[in-house]
Amino acid sequence: MGLLTELRDSISRVADRLFTDSEPRRIGIYGPPNAGKTTLANRIARDWTGDAIGPESHIPHETRRARRKENVEIERNGKKVTIDIVDTPGVTTKVDYKEFLDHDMQKDDAVRRSREATEGVAEAMHWLREDVEGVIYVLDSTEDPFTQVNTMLIGIIESQDLPVLIFANKTDLEDSNVQRIANAFPQHETVPLSALEGNNMDEVYDKIAEYFG
Repeated sequence: MGLLTELRDSISRVADRLFTDSEPRRIGIYGPPNAGKTTLANRIARDWTGDAIGPESHIPHETRRARRKENVEIERNGKKVTIDIVDTPGVTTKVDYKEFLDHDMQKDDAVRRSREATEGVAEAMHWLREDVEGVIYVLDSTEDPFTQVNTMLIGIIESQDLPVLIFANKTDLEDSNVQRIANAFPQHETVPLSALEGNNMDEVYDKIAEYFG
């Protein structure tokens, strides 16, 4: 009877592993506000499913709730990788409603947006600690990457032992400086791209397949 029990348990463990391996991996797209996370998420989703994930805007904190696109199948070099994309709100240490007034918002709308953005930061952190299995970290390559938020988030990702790719976005802009991002986080691979223009997306998909397949 003991032998039968052990055999049954072994079969069950193998079946569990096979089932788990067949499940798409949840990949969170993280980074500060206005780095181009949703633009990238939409680019990936449109390229491989034909559908967008969410609205894009030049106004900070357009994404204030996490959005998920399931079963995005990426094929590279004869290999298929299936992932669930989680487009998360931009993470920051403070959301001030006054920054939205500069975008011609009424005060009530600005206050509401700042409150929703603050709640979004909390939701993004929950996803990071509990629900994602890999991270695409998006940075604006025209901005200084040496910030408290970036250092904190990269540290949390590393403490969770999650695979992470750093994408230096907005390389189509004149002030882009990809090397500055690579120097800030030399322990991780940095991939340059322009999600808006679709520049260097072949390498982006190669790396996604390599890291999350």
